[in-house]
Amino acid sequence: MPSADASDLRVCGRAEKDYERCLTWIKPSFLWMMYRCGWAEKAGQETVLAIEITRDGFEWALRHACLSSYVRGLHPDRDTWRRQLKRAPTRVQWDPERDLHLRPLTHRSLQLGLSGEAVGRYADEWTVAVSDVTPLAREIHDLVSRSELDAAAGLLPQEHPYPVGDEPLAALHL
Repeated sequence: MPSADASDLRVCGRAEKDYERCLTWIKPSFLWMMYRCGWAEKAGQETVLAIEITRDGFEWALRHACLSSYVRGLHPDRDTWRRQLKRAPTRVQWDPERDLHLRPLTHRSLQLGLSGEAVGRYADEWTVAVSDVTPLAREIHDLVSRSELDAAAGLLPQEHPYPVGDEPLAALHL
């Protein structure tokens, strides 16, 4: 599928609008996604889609997020954090960014988990475009396998730090 519109998007493995019991993740980092799907070679992960969403949607998700892990000193106690996590339609976790060999780097990339209302908004309101980037993933992997790292790096999608004000992050106490 070279590209599709948002109406073709299946979320949580289903096309129907029964989003209440699923959790799906936004992974803004291409190389982290390659780590997760094994360059589109892991069973059940042979297709890699780039999904463009609205800035308003992404920031809504951040404003309504809870950290996926308890942090002493940030959360009053574990029970309070568990209640917040259960109620929150989105959760944030930070995972090590990856290099072209998919080795962890010292800095982290945001992973944004969506559930309930957030999944419905993601599928029905926020999604602007869906593109199949599987051929790109395979081409970059082939170059990495042949140690042609400069050529591989040249094909990576451009990624930049996401400029965000304090308000969308307030719920995370960052």
